[in-house]
Amino acid sequence: MTLPVSPTLPKILKALEDKKAVNVQVLDVGNIASYADFMVICSGTSNTHVAALVSSVEDAFGKREGPVYINPSKDDSWWILDFVEVVVHVFKEESRAYYDLEGLWSDAPRLAV
Repeated sequence: MTLPVSPTLPKILKALEDKKAVNVQVLDVGNIASYADFMVICSGTSNTHVAALVSSVEDAFGKREGPVYINPSKDDSWWILDFVEVVVHVFKEESRAYYDLEGLWSDAPRLAV
C-alpha cells in the first residue's frame, strides 16, 4: 500500500526521517481499532535519540496541531504521541523488541514509507 493523503502523517514521517528514526513502520489500523486510523512505530538507538525523535515530531506541529496526549514510560524507552487519527510509538530498540507491537497488530496492513 502507499501512503494515503493525510495532513498529519507526512509531517510525522518527515520529522522522524529528519532525526534518522530506525525501522519506521506505518500500520493501517482504521478497520481494526476505534481510536486511530494509523499507527506509526519507530525506534531510536538510545534514550537521547528517542528524546530527539519525540522532540522532532512535537516541533513539526504548532501548539494547536500537536499531539493531544503524550505519555513517556518511566525509563523513557517508549513514548506515545496521540494525534487522534495517528498514534506514534517511539521506542528504544530493546523495548520495541520486548513489546512487539508489530506482532500484536499483525493483522493490520503495512503502508509503504
